[in-house]
Amino acid sequence: MCGRYATARARQELLDEFQVQLDAVENDLQPDYNVAPTKQVPAVLTRVPKDAKEQAGESAGEEEAVRQLRTLRWGLVPSWAKDLSIGSRMINARMETVHEKASFRRAFAKRRCLLPADGYFEWYTVQDQGGEPAADPDQKGGKGKKKPQKQPFFIRPKDGGVMAMAGLYELWKNPETGEWVWTCTVITTDAPDDLGRIHDRMPMIVERERWDAWLDPALTDTETVRGLLVPAMAGTMDAYPVSKAVNNVRNNGPELIKPSTNGDSSGNHSDTLF
Repeated sequence: MCGRYATARARQELLDEFQVQLDAVENDLQPDYNVAPTKQVPAVLTRVPKDAKEQAGESAGEEEAVRQLRTLRWGLVPSWAKDLSIGSRMINARMETVHEKASFRRAFAKRRCLLPADGYFEWYTVQDQGGEPAADPDQKGGKGKKKPQKQPFFIRPKDGGVMAMAGLYELWKNPETGEWVWTCTVITTDAPDDLGRIHDRMPMIVERERWDAWLDPALTDTETVRGLLVPAMAGTMDAYPVSKAVNNVRNNGPELIKPSTNGDSSGNHSDTLF
């Protein structure tokens, strides 16, 4: 799964990079080095720029869809959901089944987006590194096996470019306030061998030449859309251990994506991964 990532590009950089026609971000767009579920995240999508009528699914006339930059709540909430809480369980959609699942298939057909990221975090379980003993339910008052230690890694494109993660978005109307809430999910896929040693899944990245088609709401043929998603090639991503400070969602800053130099890498184990 993808449960934490970093997105720190400046607003203008995103507008230029994705050739955005409409800046619909209402508040300041701040860099976030520790994006967690339910946070607001920048997203690029193509949509007719109209208000509540169009959000409600009514005809928006003959207006042309334009590419927009918005912020969405991470954790997709289907239109039929009773409340927002379901979103915390729907931060990811598996590429293999996203077109079939009731929660995602309508969005997959016509509400696709790109979620810009500098990279994402995964946790590698380090074996035999002297973790803290965990309580053993079979031993009263005693200590059982040691908890395996998990080392966070930051994974990013080797060329330093922006990651355009494949996403879906939905609009959910709060039945109490009548407010429209924009939410999203990250599509995931199998990780190539060099990254699979850390975690077997990774965000699906949309290649630049396929951005236009991926964002096109008029493209609704399921198999054609699925054909736009190609797993990342081995050797295109860089991965290195980072500080365990990222484990706490309250920590946020550029230091979280810097290579670890304080022992968090659990010795030289990371050197043997790649």
